[in-house]
Amino acid sequence: MPKLTHQQYEKSEYNLHLIQTKKFKTNTVALKFARPLERENITERALLPFVLQKGTKLYPTEKELRLKLDELYGAKFSINSGKKGENHVITFVLDFANDKFIPDTNQLVRDCLQFLYEVAANPKAENGSFDEAIVNKEKETLTNKIKSIVDEKMQYANMRLIDEMCEGEKYSIHSHGYLDDMDQIDAQSIYKTYQQMIHEDALDVFFVGDFEEQDVKPVIEEVLTFDRKPSVEVVRSEPTRADQVETVTEKQKIQQAKLHLGYRTGITYRDPDYRVLQMFNGIFGMFPHSKLFLNVREKHSLAYYAASRIESNKGLLLVFSGIAPDKFEQARDIIIQQHEDIKNGKISDEEIDQTKKAITHQLKETIDRAGGMVEFFYQQVIAGEFQDIEQIFDSIEQTSKDDIVRVANKVELDTVYFLTAEDGGEGNE
Repeated sequence: MPKLTHQQYEKSEYNLHLIQTKKFKTNTVALKFARPLERENITERALLPFVLQKGTKLYPTEKELRLKLDELYGAKFSINSGKKGENHVITFVLDFANDKFIPDTNQLVRDCLQFLYEVAANPKAENGSFDEAIVNKEKETLTNKIKSIVDEKMQYANMRLIDEMCEGEKYSIHSHGYLDDMDQIDAQSIYKTYQQMIHEDALDVFFVGDFEEQDVKPVIEEVLTFDRKPSVEVVRSEPTRADQVETVTEKQKIQQAKLHLGYRTGITYRDPDYRVLQMFNGIFGMFPHSKLFLNVREKHSLAYYAASRIESNKGLLLVFSGIAPDKFEQARDIIIQQHEDIKNGKISDEEIDQTKKAITHQLKETIDRAGGMVEFFYQQVIAGEFQDIEQIFDSIEQTSKDDIVRVANKVELDTVYFLTAEDGGEGNE
């Protein structure tokens, strides 16, 4: 496993994270702007990454931006946005060569940071407005992206499950935005949303690579001179309990039905039981050796796929399965039975050992990538809970069968969502 150190410095403009590792021949710098999810600005925030990648004051066209990246020894750049618990996060990422491996250059870190700063702080705009032609074109791009979700049935079913399960909660807000908002968005309104982001959002800056802190930290502080007074803080969701189980059925012209189940765990990342919850999920549905895969898919041949994952910042556990439209009740009951079996202690030593190894391996794989390291430490920022990687491995290793049974009994089914064919299915109870 690569040795890494994480140093965090709190500044008035942003939090700086320096992650040192000798694992890579590249450096990665990431800017993460976050604020609580709000329905009124979510579509504009979802649109911002598309607009900001099209040009800056210094590099007013996409072509000039790409040429500059070529000059920076083929640096790779992207902007994306998404949901972290009940927060919306816009991420700028630049991967570039470590100048230790390039002769006759000691300016590359500074040049790359200046490029990233230029994109974030000096977008192509004038008189309080983005370029109208760019905004209109990117509105079309985002519109097509939102419309395409209905064709990705697994993604669509997951979105609809969250809609139903978290109705009235911030987590139900779609991080990709809404078609209803498009007509109201123009070059001025989205520029105002950008100004909010750049001046007010909580900002975390990550620098990952093989470097000396005394060489890099002063350059970061000199280049990233954002004129900002952050006025929002990330939200740390309090987990809610299930009230009663709701079943929602939706019909479309499809052949393979989607059966998705949403559970309330009562446990988020900062909870002492979080690693036990990971173990429960590993035994339940996370891996090929898990009960959902072996029993729902393999033994009973009821599902084309069956798996589960945790939403660690919201306290949810989500089950996904693709089934024949007429297998609703049978598949639902067998999925629920796997949870009941774990609650009742029907767990073998082999399942526990396999799961400990699988989770540890997965975590090692995560921190084997620069982007994975950034996400690992940012997860802790959002949760407000910082743990050393070795502590996490120890927590997993020390988890007992009794711990898993205890946590399994905290997990409660909340919502069953069934997307089925128009001419079949048994979801109408």
